Amino acid sequence: MTMTEVRIHGRGGQGVVTAAELLSVAAFTEGRHAQAFPSFGSERTGAPVVSFCRIADRAIRTREPIVAPDALIIQDATLLHQVNIFEGFKPDGYLLVNSAHSFEELGLGEFVRGFRRERLLVVPASELARKHLGRPMPNAALLGGFAALTGVVELRSVITAISGRFSGAKADGNIAAATAAYGFVRAEREELARAQTD
Repeated sequence: MTMTEVRIHGRGGQGVVTAAELLSVAAFTEGRHAQAFPSFGSERTGAPVVSFCRIADRAIRTREPIVAPDALIIQDATLLHQVNIFEGFKPDGYLLVNSAHSFEELGLGEFVRGFRRERLLVVPASELARKHLGRPMPNAALLGGFAALTGVVELRSVITAISGRFSGAKADGNIAAATAAYGFVRAEREELARAQTD
């Protein structure tokens, strides 16, 4: 069975749990099986939070936390050197980090060299959210970026999930942020592909 396991790291109040739920709904709208669940206790706003999402073509029987993710979404770059967020990350995995800084500037230059570079990207999700939503809530933008980076779900499915969760200006802003991040990541991937062929 082909299954994609996604682990999302962020802080309380950043919509980490909502991100996993939206991703599972996006997969479900494509006729696939999905599950989403968080891993947190009594964390307060700002404390590290992890959520998980599995997407598969058949029923998903397992329920345990994801220890070897196919993809990592990092909603808060301040966690990069505080929590062991890369634990179990696969050599051919996908990594999406919410930041306006490069991997080198984030102190990950050496780390990313051990992976498939075209699968690792930073996207200024908080900035895109602030521009389109009016607040730096990065989760929907990151899901748009995730769709562009991995192809696991389509952008239109992410938009459908957002529309089902939010309404009015909140839905419009999140959809615009997700669409902008999708375009940003696609452009970055094309640039990386060009650089590798030069």
